[in-house]
Amino acid sequence: MSALTATIAGIGFWADGLPDWHAARGFALDGTRPENAPARPSPQLLAPNERRRAPGSVAVALEVAMAACRDAGIAPDTLPSVFASTHGDLGITDYMCDTLATDPTAISPTKFHNSVHNAAAGYWTIGAGCTEATTALSAYDATFAQGLLEAMMQLSTGSPAVLLVAYDTASTGLLGTVTHSEGLLGAALVLVRDGDGPRISASLRDGADLESPGPLGTHAQRNAMAQMLPLFDALATVGSRAVLRAGPHRSLSLDISHADQSHAEQAHG
Repeated sequence: MSALTATIAGIGFWADGLPDWHAARGFALDGTRPENAPARPSPQLLAPNERRRAPGSVAVALEVAMAACRDAGIAPDTLPSVFASTHGDLGITDYMCDTLATDPTAISPTKFHNSVHNAAAGYWTIGAGCTEATTALSAYDATFAQGLLEAMMQLSTGSPAVLLVAYDTASTGLLGTVTHSEGLLGAALVLVRDGDGPRISASLRDGADLESPGPLGTHAQRNAMAQMLPLFDALATVGSRAVLRAGPHRSLSLDISHADQSHAEQAHG
């Protein structure tokens, strides 16, 4: 396919110990970590009682989505969105399977409500008051690459800006013995057609040879969404290339141009 292009207008990020994009960039550049990092995101988009009840998948997705919108200076209710997650919320899925096998009538209505793969997208559109189209997708270890392609395709076919949100949670219980994931990880990008941010050009290639993980990739390598981190390592360190797994024997090659490298370095300092 011919290359798809987009400009990154805003970035949101959350990983265990790295609660925002500024912290992630600092860690990738010089290994620094913030003190007293929160153990869990606290998305202000939700009312306090909903914030406390929201599962980790929803909390991290909404946290990074709102951060990316703020960074881009674009109102969240104007953006079509793509939500990409390898497994959804593994803790809730394990609970559902265990309860259905042992005591089906004891299923929690709240957890049942949060068990669907598009739960985070639903919370986002309601909380942000957004009536634009939203897509929820999964493609196993190619989920982020396919989500990025979907967002860039929407951009190339008419949308002026698109929000991409990617996230995964830790696996638990019996489900964790067959599907392994650790920690909580999420990131979001607001993509636009033109602008001053990093510009990416994406092309599908044969072969799935990936590069060694960078600092962020090493930090969160056991989470199922670590597949997205080659791009975020490149963005954090002003790299010019990243390769993502895009499916069996396929990769997504990303060329990255940074319009103002000196400005990015000054912002970190």
